[in-house]
Amino acid sequence: AERDSVHHPYIAGHGYACVRVDLRGTGDSEGVLKDEYLEQEQTDAEDVLAWLADQPWCDGTTGMMGISWGAFAALQVAARQPESLRAIVIASFTDDRYADDMHYMGGALLSDNLAEAGTMFAYGTMPPDPAVVGDRWRDMWHERMEGTRPWVIEWLRHQRRDDYWRHASVCEDYRAVRCPVLASSGWADGYSNAVTRLLGNLDVPRKGLIGPWSHKFPHLGEPGPAIGYLQEVVRWWDHWLKGVDNGAMEGPMLRTWMQDSVPPSTSYEERPGRWVGEPSWPSPHITPVRRRLTRHGLSGPLPDAEASAETAPATGPGEGLSVQSPLSVGQFGGKWASYN
Repeated sequence: AERDSVHHPYIAGHGYACVRVDLRGTGDSEGVLKDEYLEQEQTDAEDVLAWLADQPWCDGTTGMMGISWGAFAALQVAARQPESLRAIVIASFTDDRYADDMHYMGGALLSDNLAEAGTMFAYGTMPPDPAVVGDRWRDMWHERMEGTRPWVIEWLRHQRRDDYWRHASVCEDYRAVRCPVLASSGWADGYSNAVTRLLGNLDVPRKGLIGPWSHKFPHLGEPGPAIGYLQEVVRWWDHWLKGVDNGAMEGPMLRTWMQDSVPPSTSYEERPGRWVGEPSWPSPHITPVRRRLTRHGLSGPLPDAEASAETAPATGPGEGLSVQSPLSVGQFGGKWASYN
C-alpha cells in the first residue's frame, strides 16, 4: 500500500482510475489464501476486470501493472485474454514458474523456497482491518488461521517440472498473450532473464527495460541510477488505452544499462555504465562464438558451430590462477536475488 501510494496518484493525475485489489484471503478480502497463482486467483482477477470495465467512470478498457507477484498476475491474466484488458506493465517477474523462480534453480532447491513460505504463512494469517470489514473481522481472521498451512509442503511435493508448475507458466504457450507488454527488471534481481525471453517469444507489441536494479520498480531503482519510469508507464497507457499517437513504440525494443566493470561487493549504491538499445531481440548486433574450457582459460573460437571440444585447437597453458576455497558456505555460497 505504501508503494502504491507513490505511483497511483501520479497515474491518476493523468486521467486514470487506479484500483488496488487485495487477493482473496489477504488484506480486507474474504476467504483464505492457499497458494500462489491458483486458478481461483486468476478467475477473481477476471471478475475484477469485468466489474471495472462495467463502471460508469470506465470507458470499457483496462490495464494491469505490478511488480513481483503483481507482475506474475498481470502476465498470467493476460494469457487468459479477458475482453477489457488492452495492455500490461510488469516488473520483476517470470514466465517460467519452475525453472526461473524462487523455488528451484537448475533443479536444486533454493533457500528462498523456505523463506517465502514462512513469509507468506505470516501474511496469510494476519487479520483484516475492523475499520473496513466491521464486526466480521474476527470470524475472517479465524477462518484464515484455521485454513492456512505452510505452502512449502506443496512446493516440496513437486520437485520436478510437472503440471503444478506448468499451470500459469506463460512460457508453455506464449501465443496466449495477445495484448501489448511493457516488461522491466534489473541485473541485480532474480528475474532479469524473463524480459529477453518475452521479447524473443511474444508476437505482440512489446518493449523491454533492464537496469542495474534489484527487486524494485525502476523509479525506485537500487542500485542506481533510477529512471523516470512512471512517465514511461503513462506514455504506454496513453498509447494503448487512450489511442494517443505518442511514439510509445518508437526506438529500441530493448533498452538496457550496460554496466561497467567494478570491484566485487555484496551491495552497491550506484552502478556505473551507460544505456544501450537493441532494435529487436535476439539482437542483430550479437554474433555467437563457441569456445572450450582449457586448464586456465578459454580456447580460441571453434572453427564452426558444429565443432566438438575434442577437435578444437588448444591454446597454451596461460597464467596460473589463484582460487580461494571453500566457496560453498556463508557469503561465498551466494544467494538468489540477494537484494530482495
